[in-house]
Amino acid sequence: MFNKSITAVACALALATTIGCSEAPKDNSPVTDAKKEVTGEPSPLKAAAPAVDRGKLFYAVQNRSDEDKVRNEARHPIQTLEFFKVAPGMSVAEALPGGGWYSKILAYYLGAEGQLHGINYNDDMWARFGFFSEEAIKSAIEGTAAFPGKVKEFAENPPASTGFTFADAPDSLAGTVDRVLFIRALHNLNRFEKEAGTMTEALKTTRMLLKDGGLVGVVQHQAPESSSDSWADGSAGYLKKSAVIDAFKNAGFELVSDADFNENPNDIPTEKDIVWRLPPTYSGTSEDPKLKAKVDTIGESNRMTLLFKKSL
Repeated sequence: MFNKSITAVACALALATTIGCSEAPKDNSPVTDAKKEVTGEPSPLKAAAPAVDRGKLFYAVQNRSDEDKVRNEARHPIQTLEFFKVAPGMSVAEALPGGGWYSKILAYYLGAEGQLHGINYNDDMWARFGFFSEEAIKSAIEGTAAFPGKVKEFAENPPASTGFTFADAPDSLAGTVDRVLFIRALHNLNRFEKEAGTMTEALKTTRMLLKDGGLVGVVQHQAPESSSDSWADGSAGYLKKSAVIDAFKNAGFELVSDADFNENPNDIPTEKDIVWRLPPTYSGTSEDPKLKAKVDTIGESNRMTLLFKKSL
């Protein structure tokens, strides 16, 4: 379990000696490298929002299993959560928390004074994929209500937690959430938008949950802008950055900034490719040594990293 009694001296020593210090915080200045400000004016949120705690965030990332940490180099969790301006004590909603790769970090980092809400697909969306068994669908649906129990296992003094779907977000949370995070979570919502309005509903729910001026963080597999709209609809896992920005603007959000640290120039998918061919999934490539070696040289997917603000 996490030890919350780490002293400032021990923290400083660990930051100086831990292997992989590229993820370790180096100072208390704002993260500006690889960050592209879209609005030229300083944001009032920078003065008003709680401060990012780099030391606590570093330990939240490091105090996980080796299996989880092996993906740190590709996913940059410290840079990502700093960029999203997530701070201890905040109320954060995480879309599609899945196995909890980010939830484990957030559970420790937000602390007992924070809140962590898991938002899952609507119950009727699972059958739309067409390949889940009835047992798997039942398990996925049950996972929504089970989320708070998992959060309690992730940290010694976890944040208060709830689990719900985009369709049944509680009215009591309206206007109370500081951050909503969509980390590799938009493609299937967009995939079923035409037949079920899933993306529209998700962004409407997001806007309802957020405080005025609250922020939305997005990390999403990025399609080349030259791709056809039919291929880049999310069914292959990829979305165009321009399409994501347009969807959020149409839903009442402003783009604050974007970052390039989750980009991977080696991932240039064709319209014959799916994102799940890459690590860690290896769909269709794991059994062919040559194909697996090829995708291993690519690494994880090319990803956009975007920050939006709820428009007033």
